[in-house]
Amino acid sequence: MTEVPPKKRNACVIVLGDIGRSPRMQYHAQSLLEDNYHVDVIGYLETRPLDALAQSPRCRIHELTAVPVTNLTPKLRLLFKAFWQTLSLLMALISIRRPSFLLVQNPPGIPTLIVCYLYCALTRTKLAIDWHNYTYTVLALGMSGGEHSPLIRLVRRLERYFGSKAHTHFCVTRAMQEDLQQNWGIGPVNVLYDRAPAQFHPIDLPHKHELFLKLAQDYPQFQAQDSEQSGVLEATALTQKLANGSVQYKPHRQAVLVSSTSWTPDEDFGILLKALQAYEETAQAEPLVYPSLLCIITGKGPQKEHYVAEIAQLKWQKVSIITPWLEIEDYPTVLASADLGVCLHWSTSGLDLPMKVVDMFGSGLPVCAYDFKCLDELVKHGENGFVFGDHVQLAEQLRIWFEHFPKNPSILETRAGFQRSLQQFQELRWRESWRLIAAPVLEAFV
Repeated sequence: MTEVPPKKRNACVIVLGDIGRSPRMQYHAQSLLEDNYHVDVIGYLETRPLDALAQSPRCRIHELTAVPVTNLTPKLRLLFKAFWQTLSLLMALISIRRPSFLLVQNPPGIPTLIVCYLYCALTRTKLAIDWHNYTYTVLALGMSGGEHSPLIRLVRRLERYFGSKAHTHFCVTRAMQEDLQQNWGIGPVNVLYDRAPAQFHPIDLPHKHELFLKLAQDYPQFQAQDSEQSGVLEATALTQKLANGSVQYKPHRQAVLVSSTSWTPDEDFGILLKALQAYEETAQAEPLVYPSLLCIITGKGPQKEHYVAEIAQLKWQKVSIITPWLEIEDYPTVLASADLGVCLHWSTSGLDLPMKVVDMFGSGLPVCAYDFKCLDELVKHGENGFVFGDHVQLAEQLRIWFEHFPKNPSILETRAGFQRSLQQFQELRWRESWRLIAAPVLEAFV
């Protein structure tokens, strides 16, 4: 009896954005590789993707050509961008291995969903959409007339029509699942929550010390300011390594706050600046009660230069801010080394959740998160973090959290409760969740 040759396990992951800044789609691709698929990834290469993708012999990354800069009006610029991306995506799809399915990120849905639907129809390939948000709500944010603009209404109709043509769907919240199924007539939709991969985990003090030493090479805020002491081998502004090899925090150390932002209009960085201004005033008035605060603001995006210039004008004494762009391997360590995280993300649709909070929870970091419609699917106020609605509430949360830092008994008790909740959250990682929910659905297409 002749053996039946095994089916080719080819898959294509598509994100019409920067692959390196699309962690969820990278995790999809990595999980497919771990399930013995050959994977083609299509997208832009503005930042370095995961080594698991870049170094795998079974993964091919197809870089899309960047859209040229033009002086067109906003609407014409959108049309030109859609035309350019259509051609780029078609050329990339022609060059890939014949896949069993396309796994496509939405947004951006225009022209992605249209091009991918046509490709799948012509090649008899299955189409799976991973809904992170809605394209029309993102575009409406910067469009005069908002969601009532004729162009945005057209985008919504196209997104709904071509979205409904997919063979299966994933989404990031139960609220989005309900909206897609009830209001868009799209289904079946599988909820695949974002979960932190294994590299996001709590770390011990020696590893934090190594990170602070590394950051001290570029940022004087991490450099030890006091004179050398006997019995101390090396020191940073926060930690010191003793002659016996042990590492300890310095007494009366400053606190570390971290926030990851895309520097876009859907994350109002001004809220954090106003809250920090209030903390500066409080800490100056009561310097024995409130510590100095070192803020690490990571990420890059269109509004970064504007806010960096604004930060440079500040004359704060108790609050300092650095804005590094971290290497992939350093970002999880920074989260695990901080004392509090702040998330400014709000959803244009009210139906997605911030992955940066997922990363912080995976690292064991308590979070203050900006409130919106479905945030309670992730952040439970007073159980695993805090929720705020404006800079006044955030400033009050900073004041409470850092009062008599780091030995306030009530805050230590609150933090211990948060850690118990975060440990439960950490029990289910991305890989295990993907195997349970996504793998069986995609396997059916092979």
